[in-house]
Amino acid sequence: MAKNKTLSKAINSMFQWYKNAIRCYVFLSDVSVSTATEPVQRSDWEASFRKKLIAPPSVEFFSCEGQPIGDKASLDQLIHEITGIPLAALRNYPLDQFTTSERERWAENRRTTEEEDIVYCLLGILGVYMRTAYGEGQESARSRLQVEVVVVANVPSIIPFLQNPRFVGRESQLAELEGKLFSNEQTTTTLAIVGPGGLGKSQLALEVAHKIRQNMDNCLVFWMDELLYLPLAIAQAAACINASGIIVQNYQAQLDAYNDAAIDHSSDSPTDNDDEERLDLLWKCALALYSDGRYEEAEELFVQVMETSSRLNVQVMETFKRVLGEEHHSTLTSMANLASTFSNQGRWNEAEELEVQLMETSLRVLGKEHPSTLTSMNNLASMYRNQGRWKEAEELEVQVMETRERVLGEQHPDTLTSMANLASTYKDQGRWKEAEELEVQVMETRERVLGEQHPDTLTSMANLASTYKDQGRWKEAEELEVQVMETRERVLGEQHPDTLTSMGNLASTYMNQGRWNEAEELEVQVMETRERVLGEEHPSTLTSMANLATTYLKQGRWKEAEELNVQVMETRKREAEELNVQVMETRKRVLGEQHPDTLTSMGNLASTYMNQGRWNEAEELEVQVMETRERVLGEEHPSTLTSMANLASTFSNQGRWNKAEELECQARHKDALVLMERCFRLSQQVLGKQHPDTQSSLGTLASWRADCSDENS
Repeated sequence: MAKNKTLSKAINSMFQWYKNAIRCYVFLSDVSVSTATEPVQRSDWEASFRKKLIAPPSVEFFSCEGQPIGDKASLDQLIHEITGIPLAALRNYPLDQFTTSERERWAENRRTTEEEDIVYCLLGILGVYMRTAYGEGQESARSRLQVEVVVVANVPSIIPFLQNPRFVGRESQLAELEGKLFSNEQTTTTLAIVGPGGLGKSQLALEVAHKIRQNMDNCLVFWMDELLYLPLAIAQAAACINASGIIVQNYQAQLDAYNDAAIDHSSDSPTDNDDEERLDLLWKCALALYSDGRYEEAEELFVQVMETSSRLNVQVMETFKRVLGEEHHSTLTSMANLASTFSNQGRWNEAEELEVQLMETSLRVLGKEHPSTLTSMNNLASMYRNQGRWKEAEELEVQVMETRERVLGEQHPDTLTSMANLASTYKDQGRWKEAEELEVQVMETRERVLGEQHPDTLTSMANLASTYKDQGRWKEAEELEVQVMETRERVLGEQHPDTLTSMGNLASTYMNQGRWNEAEELEVQVMETRERVLGEEHPSTLTSMANLATTYLKQGRWKEAEELNVQVMETRKREAEELNVQVMETRKRVLGEQHPDTLTSMGNLASTYMNQGRWNEAEELEVQVMETRERVLGEEHPSTLTSMANLASTFSNQGRWNKAEELECQARHKDALVLMERCFRLSQQVLGKQHPDTQSSLGTLASWRADCSDENS
């Protein structure tokens, strides 16, 4: 029994072992060095263990004579032709970019000694853990694998029956159903499979559901049985096809009636079926309302989904604790899920309590170097970072990074992710040099291991460019941003959101260097593409318009700037104040008054008040933002300096517009000058004399001093 358990653990861990390895070596016993690169020489290439080809970042191959043939990078085209494994998978792109069916096909030609191994070799590739049982046969193993794949899937789909392994044929009917369901001509489709009983209508529908679930990772598939409560069944059906006239209050009343009718059912299973059905119905109805543009009603239901979800997660965790014990893997997983739910709801104290408990249990049971322990430490650090608790986050992130560096090596993806997380925490504290050092290391390693075109490499380059910009190092930022933009344009296309983001970043860098024509050219392209793809009133389109308007203003092209700003203003002004107030109040309640996002919202609302000439209300918010940032981040933090400059501008504007009250005017000018002088002094000290923010502060200060001299003369 112990031997079987050890073997099962080894098979399940093998993919991770290969993934953690810096380099793997493959000996091809019947491949000669002279014919190794010829497609006809297929034997050991074809049988070679798929995990070795996909998991490690580096694989070196040797012939039967013991001579090196090449590595995975140099031979990827040949390996692709022989095994059918996509080039992207061989180049270590994330496996979740491939469907379950695609990944299963990678093992189709593999020869195995035991028939079950054709299934077991997929465990790591599909990201599931499953006990091995030699002798059960391939069919049984595959059925169990399907269950595990559904369990670990993140997309909330419900298909209560397993795929029938004996289902064969009927390809034309399957193709017809899929074609009608995903026709480009319509977005909502209702289909009925009709015919006499016993012809296999349910089996056909089941096969379609499973195929869609396997081939379309982002597609939600729900198998709904007839509901017991007829009025709710009718309302639910209508909501799901977006044709219901029911208002949310009536829907809730019918839902409660259904829940009362089924409330007495109980079970020893971790969750109550009635609760699960209630959650399922709430989710579907919320999605239907949202897609119909009824956002407030949808939001009300989404809140109920979150509340119900957290209650169910508590129930699951408590059941696992009672049945399996506090240290069981399933119990720890349920704790992590509940902590994540609490965190998403902004219930930081409850989330932190669970995360700390989870981390301490993992440390005690699994050890400080176990991947699950490091993941729990990283999750806790992330929660601290989201609350602006930088020092606590930093302490954990340093620990995780150093452990992964020691255990997995500097080139391992998890190590690089830890470095990037720590760099982000340094940047949040204005510690640019420390952030830069880590980001350079991450970028160079990913470039060497993954290649220049890999998404993770491009993200690293964009992060480093951002750090250069924060320090006013425009040329270095520009060089990286040009490379990122051109690569994304070539690989993803001109209309891809990431490409447009890259173009916007580069335009911003040009603008900060006074290169207006180059900035304008990119901004026009971004705006026109977003307008065409997303529509005129999409937030991203409006942001593009505002950016282009700013560029026109900088060039003195007032008429063009005015036209764009009027268009943006007309779209935004009706909602700006109301939305900013709502966001600020929600963030205060959920995140707390000191959270960075809350302070950003307060700054946005203050800006809205300023644009309306409501100086006192703007000042009240800006004083609060500046004092909080000064207390939490320190007076030298870039965000604190920005708050000072904003408040100084508000003081100055109050002095300028309140001419009727001479004493107040003079006092406000004095306040503005004192604050801007302090801002300039600190900017010089922290950012340097040549930094654009320092230069901007100096220019503003000189202008205000001149105004004061004119008034006093």
